Amino acid sequence: MDLKASLGVSASGLRAQSLRMRVIAENLANQDSVANTAGGDPYRRRVASFSAEVDRATGATGVKIKSIENDKSDFTRVYQPGHPAADGEGYVLKPNVNSLVETADMKAAQRSYEANLNAIEAAKSLTMRTIDLLK
Repeated sequence: MDLKASLGVSASGLRAQSLRMRVIAENLANQDSVANTAGGDPYRRRVASFSAEVDRATGATGVKIKSIENDKSDFTRVYQPGHPAADGEGYVLKPNVNSLVETADMKAAQRSYEANLNAIEAAKSLTMRTIDLLK
């Protein structure tokens, strides 16, 4: 694999993990957001998904952002009869965001991002060494 292809693969990984971290940050920011109206749905957790994509020019396989979808898991019901978002029975629906899951996902995305940065740095270093040898 040549330098351009390896940099392209790492760059696609950086873009994918950057988007994943933005989606996770949005989930964490909205983990306490409830509906504006009584009985309404609160914020629904979002999840980024990716797929492999082959670059026809270089033949390298990179990462393509497939979609950002809503998590279909159930909301948590909390009994708070005086809350403005409470339904007729006094229950408020809370978002389906689990801060522990989001934190673990954020750490995994961060490590993947760093791995792609290290791959770019290694390619840069090898290129500089090659140039130095050719002098």
